Amino acid sequence: MTQVATTPDHFGARLAKAVAERGPLCVGIDPHPGLLDAWELTRDADGVERFARTVVEALADRVAVLKPQSAFFERYGSRGIAVLERVIRDARAAGALVLNDVKRGDIGSTVEAYAGAYLDPASPLCGDALTASPYLGVGSLAPLIATARAHGNGVFVLALTSNPEGPSVQHAVAADGRTVAQTVLDEVASLNAGYEPYGPVGVVVGATVGETGHDLSRVNGPFLAPGLGAQGAGPDDLRAVFGNARGSVLPSVSREVLRAGPDMAALRSAAARAADDFRTVLA
Repeated sequence: MTQVATTPDHFGARLAKAVAERGPLCVGIDPHPGLLDAWELTRDADGVERFARTVVEALADRVAVLKPQSAFFERYGSRGIAVLERVIRDARAAGALVLNDVKRGDIGSTVEAYAGAYLDPASPLCGDALTASPYLGVGSLAPLIATARAHGNGVFVLALTSNPEGPSVQHAVAADGRTVAQTVLDEVASLNAGYEPYGPVGVVVGATVGETGHDLSRVNGPFLAPGLGAQGAGPDDLRAVFGNARGSVLPSVSREVLRAGPDMAALRSAAARAADDFRTVLA
């Protein structure tokens, strides 16, 4: 079904504007134990709060997207979730788009509840977008996508992930001859039809996957590209993976920038270098 939306406040347009103004970079906020140790912070909610607030203060007024990984906050219970709420609120107030990395996926009333939690402005956990798993069927994500559209937000659907186990599922061939991943890509393309400059439904394609033979050209949505930096991929890998579609790529880095902390000037310098490197490749 063709969906036409040309209003300037839908997520695709907001993301394109942020990238044009701030550069093509998404920085993860991943307070995992190794980084807390490196920053000489405690492995508890207090350490996570100091870590996350430092990243937000250093980067939220200058990078296009910040991507808190929810699991690293959830592990500390209600205090960790309270920190995540503040991270989302403060990052958005400083002008960054917030992509909640939660990888949710379910059916019926449960996925509707996820939509309300992460995409409805009435919730303190609402960001600008979230990551979602389509492996109960892309159609099962309909409540997420409907809620995102209603509020000018976005959804990034897993398609070709950077982990080595991914191809066993994502490259499996269905009865119609398409891989599972290609089916996801094609269904996302149909959801984004008619949007300019691209639609609110993005896909996650790892920068480490190489030339897989999948057709990315019709997605008409943003590509979130993890796997850069510490996971082994570099800016030049984006050419091999995305080809002519690379103009819609949002490179995602975490440790590559975060290990420069806790010094805020060093964090800013690391993020600026990364954005410049990606801008050259993606132009």
